[in-house]
Amino acid sequence: MSRLRIFDDHAPDAPLLATRDPARMAEALSAIGVQLERWVPAHPVVPGDPPEAIMAAYRSDIDRLVETRGFRSVDVVSIAPDHPQKEAMRAKFLDEHFHKEDEVRFFVAGSGLFTLHVGDKVYELLCEAGDLVSVPDGMTHWFDMGPEPSFVAIRFFTEPDGWVGHFTGTDIARAFPRYEVGQARPT
Repeated sequence: MSRLRIFDDHAPDAPLLATRDPARMAEALSAIGVQLERWVPAHPVVPGDPPEAIMAAYRSDIDRLVETRGFRSVDVVSIAPDHPQKEAMRAKFLDEHFHKEDEVRFFVAGSGLFTLHVGDKVYELLCEAGDLVSVPDGMTHWFDMGPEPSFVAIRFFTEPDGWVGHFTGTDIARAFPRYEVGQARPT
């Protein structure tokens, strides 16, 4: 189940809020300009399905976002625990960075941890199957897919080079917990 924890950026061990309630999560994230939605497939899909089948299952939601937000490209990414470059892929976005376009991801399967740094707060959002998250352009954040990454996600892009990470050079991401699938963590 998805989870949101909010911390003071100097207190990574003491959440100010911890919730798994979808309405409360969406409300807290909306206050900082982050969109969180739950999508239901038109027909069942499983990891390993071809990208075309995955996109067909969510076609109406995909079309709605493309039309309202002006995305020019949509693709499907699938990362499995046996991926030969999993360590390099994980490390790529573990440090605080931002993008010059919205980062919009829908989790078809599996999970990942988006951590957003806004003002003096850190918002740790565990995204799981069924979650769409939209992080506004310019918002500092980091993403952790865990040491054994396992997810299928639909990605939305406006510009081909918009998803380049612009790193802040801070070490704040190292102060907060990393994502370990199955690890018992406080709620």
